[in-house]
Amino acid sequence: MYTKRLQHHWVLTLTLTLTLALPLLSLAQDLRVIARNEHGMLCLLGGKRVLIVNGTAEQMGGAHGKLMANMVPQVSPRTMCLVGAVYSISKGDWFFARMDEIIRRAMPHTPERFVQECLAMGRAAGISDRDALCANFFPELFHCSGAAMRNQATSDGQILHVRVLDYMADVNLQKYTAVQIFIPEGRNAWMSLGYAGFLGTVTAMNEHGLAMGEVGGEGEGKWDGMPMTFLMRDIMERAKTVRDALAILEKTPRTCEYYYVLSDASKDMIGVYATPEKLEVLEAGQQHPKLPPVPADTVLISAPDRAQTLAQRINENYGKITPEMLMTIIKRPVAMKSNLHNAIFRPETLDMWFADAGRKNPACDSAYTRINLREAIDFFHQNQQRATTTP
Repeated sequence: MYTKRLQHHWVLTLTLTLTLALPLLSLAQDLRVIARNEHGMLCLLGGKRVLIVNGTAEQMGGAHGKLMANMVPQVSPRTMCLVGAVYSISKGDWFFARMDEIIRRAMPHTPERFVQECLAMGRAAGISDRDALCANFFPELFHCSGAAMRNQATSDGQILHVRVLDYMADVNLQKYTAVQIFIPEGRNAWMSLGYAGFLGTVTAMNEHGLAMGEVGGEGEGKWDGMPMTFLMRDIMERAKTVRDALAILEKTPRTCEYYYVLSDASKDMIGVYATPEKLEVLEAGQQHPKLPPVPADTVLISAPDRAQTLAQRINENYGKITPEMLMTIIKRPVAMKSNLHNAIFRPETLDMWFADAGRKNPACDSAYTRINLREAIDFFHQNQQRATTTP
């Protein structure tokens, strides 16, 4: 099941239990606020954008749209038009007609709070409701792939979860990247390695240390379910553990064909194969006849050629892997030329190291930046409180 034909855009996700010798930095010193409003804050961290929003769906969407108003229209509709042109020519099918169909069929299964946030974001940024919805539903047309690992592979036993996204770097989506931190009223806070105007997620970790990445397969046209990016967000906001997330996956109407890698702060980790009709689980260390042999405490889901390279590199460094070593392990050919972003999560401490593609280089050849979710949330609350109490 794990080697059904995967399309040529790939996502690689590794989950590893690792020793970590990297120093922790104080975000209070490194985060710099460049804009804020009542329910949001836009910051810079080592030159990288960090967007933090809180409140109700409408409040978060409004804050997002206002703070990123100069970038949201660049993603939707401009980038969508470029993607749509390529899609229409290659498929012989009108992109926006297909998007209208996806929205119509997926909308009944999409939580109302996500729709409200999406519309509030678009209106605050000055784009149409249709463009705001298209930007958040269009990933249902495109699919990727991935992999995962843990425990004895590493040097100190702490869990790491690595995610490599190879996707659309040729349309310069990386120009609009931002670490997005959502603090929804009454739900889990969480962070995503995302993009201006994009409210779902494909790369995420929440305040309880639950981390998740997706791997796309086939199934285009099976759109009568919750869109994958919103399903992942729903899991981030409602689940605390891998098993909580699995229960949500089991109960939610799903679209297309996706693979998921999940890990949490208790060191639980699984791979999941999901279609609208079925859901299967690959436990840590479980072997599969159509995948390369994996070491103990390892979950691996990837395209056959890259899975072989990845498994070889993991085995060569087994017992010695650190986050810095992982940054080397996932270099090409594990990552592709279209490598858009990479993230290394440490669920036990809520750390994430991330890298984005440059103008001419893939993310795997870019420098990594560290952010800690708990420190960023505390920074937001302290600075928002200071702003409201300052005369």
